This record gives sequence, C-alpha cells and structure tokens, in this order.
Amino acid sequence: MRKTAVLLIIVTLFTIGLVYAHPPSDIKITFSPDTKMLNAAIYHNTSNPVSHHIKKVDIGLNGKEIIEHHISRQDNNEIQSVAYLVPDAKDGDVLSVEGYCSISGKLKKEVTVKSGK
Repeated sequence: MRKTAVLLIIVTLFTIGLVYAHPPSDIKITFSPDTKMLNAAIYHNTSNPVSHHIKKVDIGLNGKEIIEHHISRQDNNEIQSVAYLVPDAKDGDVLSVEGYCSISGKLKKEVTVKSGK
C-alpha cells in the first residue's frame, strides 16, 4: 500500500509538471541574402525564463543541421531572439530553425532563401 501511494504521488507530480510545459508557439524567421544573416524570434510564453525557457536552437540548411546553440535562459517572458551568420546559404536553399523548450516540446519552421536581385 505504501509503495502504491508513493508511486501515485510521483506520477501526479510529473503530470502537473507537464501541464506547465509547452513547446514554442511560433517562430518568425527572416534571412538577408545580402548580409547572410538569419534572425529568428522564437515565441515561448513563460512566467520564469530562468527555469522554463528555450534551451536549444538548431539551425538547418537544406535538411542538414549546421548550428546547435544551447541557451541557459530566455531573453524575456515571451520571446527568445537569435541571430546567426549563414555564409553558405544561397537562392533556393531552405533554412530551418527549431526551438526546444527546457521542459518539454519543440517547434520547427522553415524559410526559403530568395535573392534580393
């Protein structure tokens, strides 16, 4: 009986923790072909950006991961902003940004590079 009660408490606490966990709600990506800079705003609402935040961002180029960025805390309660130089990106390439929540969940968005010419 005692083991069952302890197990029930552990499962309940784990479930409550997951209720507050959520993946990013959106990712807005811009890429400048002239400067080769990729900018992303990862939307992730949290009441505590130190313990519940965007913990990692992966950048992909044509389906291959080229950057893995680990983050210790979120910029603020709503958005994690990131910027990367991607010198190999050219017209028609697909860039992806994937943001990971420190508790649970992830979101991936893509953008196709279009030259300004």
